Amino acid sequence: MLEGYSIISVIVVIALCATTAFLSHTGAAVFHDGIRPVLPEYIEGRMKRPELASIAFGLSVGFIASVGIVHTVATNILNPWLLFLPTDILGIVAPRKWIAIALGALWGVLCIFGMGALNTALTILPVDMIGGIASLGNPVMVGFSLFPLVAIFRQFGTQKGVISTVLVLIVRQLASIFVPGMTDALVMLSGIILLLGFAISNDMTNKITSNEGSGNVFSERVERIKKNLPFLMLVGALVALASNLRIFAGSEVSIYTLAQSYATTGEAASTLVNQAALAEVMRGIGFIPLIAITAITTGVYGVAGLTFVYPIGYLMPNPIFALIGGAIMIFVEVMALGLVGKFLSKFHSIRSASDNIRSSMTTVMEFALLIGSVNACVTMGGATGFFIGAMVYFINEFTGKKIMQMAIGPVAAIVTGIVLNLMYFVGLFVI
Repeated sequence: MLEGYSIISVIVVIALCATTAFLSHTGAAVFHDGIRPVLPEYIEGRMKRPELASIAFGLSVGFIASVGIVHTVATNILNPWLLFLPTDILGIVAPRKWIAIALGALWGVLCIFGMGALNTALTILPVDMIGGIASLGNPVMVGFSLFPLVAIFRQFGTQKGVISTVLVLIVRQLASIFVPGMTDALVMLSGIILLLGFAISNDMTNKITSNEGSGNVFSERVERIKKNLPFLMLVGALVALASNLRIFAGSEVSIYTLAQSYATTGEAASTLVNQAALAEVMRGIGFIPLIAITAITTGVYGVAGLTFVYPIGYLMPNPIFALIGGAIMIFVEVMALGLVGKFLSKFHSIRSASDNIRSSMTTVMEFALLIGSVNACVTMGGATGFFIGAMVYFINEFTGKKIMQMAIGPVAAIVTGIVLNLMYFVGLFVI
C-alpha cells in the first residue's frame, strides 16, 4: 500500500477511478487527448467498441508504464496517467455501465495496494520491459503537438503548411531554451493559433459568413457536454479533493515540487505548493486551445476539464473548499464552451477544420506510436528486438490488420518484451 493513505483518501481514489471509468464508458469524458477525437466514431455508430478499445490501449499503454508508474513510485503521489489512462481503457472495454464502475473502482484499489508490487515484479525481469515500454511514449507527446500543422496542410495547402512548420519550429526551439517544461504545449498552442488564423482570414478575405438559419454547428456537441455536467462536476470535485489531500498531483510540472513540499514544513512548504500551483496554471493555459477545441468538435470533455482543478486543489485551505472549488471550476468551463462554440461557428473554414483536426490527430498518433514502438523494441532487444517487433507488425498487415493501426505498435512492443524474456530464460537471448 502507498504510504500515508487514510481511509478517506482510499475512498476518494476508488470513487474517482469508478467515476472516470463511467464517464469513459458513456463517452462523456476521457483523459487522453488522442482518444477524444475517436470517440464520436463509436458514439455515432461508425466504430465498434472492441476497435475503440484497441485504440485506447495503444495510445495509453506507454504512458501508463512510463510516467504513470514511475512518477508515483518516485514520489508516492498518484498522477493522472496512472489513474485516468487505465480508466479510459476500462470504461471503453466494459460492456455495461455498472461493469465500468466496478472495474474503475477495482483499479483504484490496485493503485493503492498493488503499485509497489507491480513495479517490483516488472523490474526483476531480465529484459527491462518498464524501461523499454516507457521509451514508447517519448515521441507521442511531441508527435501529438504536430496535429495543427497536419490540419493546415490538409485544409490550406503546401505553402501555408510549410510556412507554419517553419514558424512553429522557431517557437519550439525558443521554448526549449527559455521554458523547456512548456515546449510541447507551446508548439500545440502556436499551431492552433495559426490554424484558426488561416481559417478566419480565409473567410474574411472571401467574405464567407455563417448561415444563421443553420444554427450553431457546434451546439449539438456542446449541449452533449452540458447534459453530462453533473458527472463532470463530480469528477472535478473529486480531483480537487484528491489534490488537496496530498495524494494526487496533476502533472510532471508539479508532482516533484509537491513531493518536496510535503516533506517540508512551515513557510518553505507553502512556497513550494504555490510554485507547483503556478506551474499547473501556466501549463493549463497552454492546453486551453487543445482541450476546448477538441471538446466542441467532438462533444467529449476532459475528465479534469481544462486542468485548473489541480491548482485549486493544491491551494484551497481544506478539503471541503477544494471539493466545492473543483465543481465550480468545471461548471464555469463548460458554460464557457458554448460561447467559444458560438464564436467559432461564425467562420465556415473553422467548421470545415473540425473534421481535419480529428483526422490529423489520428494521423500523427499512428505515426508517433509506430516510431515509439520501434524505439521500445530496439531499447529492449537491439536488432533482435527490432526483428520481433517488425514481424509482429507485418504478420498483422498480412492477416487483414486484425489489430488496429494505432494499436499494433504498442502491442508489438509488449509482445517483443515477453518473447525476449522467454528467449533469455531458454538461453537464446543474451543481454
